[in-house]
Amino acid sequence: MFTHVTLGANDLEASHKFYDAVLGALGHQPGTLSEAPMPGVWYMTPRGMLGVVKPRDGQAACHANGGTIGFFASSPEAVVAFAEAGVAAGGTAIEDPAGPRNSPFGVVHLAYLRDPAGNKICAVHRPG
Repeated sequence: MFTHVTLGANDLEASHKFYDAVLGALGHQPGTLSEAPMPGVWYMTPRGMLGVVKPRDGQAACHANGGTIGFFASSPEAVVAFAEAGVAAGGTAIEDPAGPRNSPFGVVHLAYLRDPAGNKICAVHRPG
């Protein structure tokens, strides 16, 4: 559905460390740092791309209130690894601890974090 998602960051070094850790816990390769034309860190998969960038307008990055980006996790253990890697890399665990939750779609395994810039992300595993 999506080709890419970008998040704003004020400290690319901290964001690079954080996203390498959380996405690495989900099995993705480290990000590629780009200086131009848009300074940022890019994570590519065959199905899409995540960019963590300095805002083009030169203003400070800020997070969306109510916005969340969810990352696919292949197992409940990957959800927990995502949460642990994120906290160890400078993120903040938010909401309930990583693990199973009841939802309108059945039981899902979730972990919610704030990245170093305050963006809200989560890892999601939906048992088959």
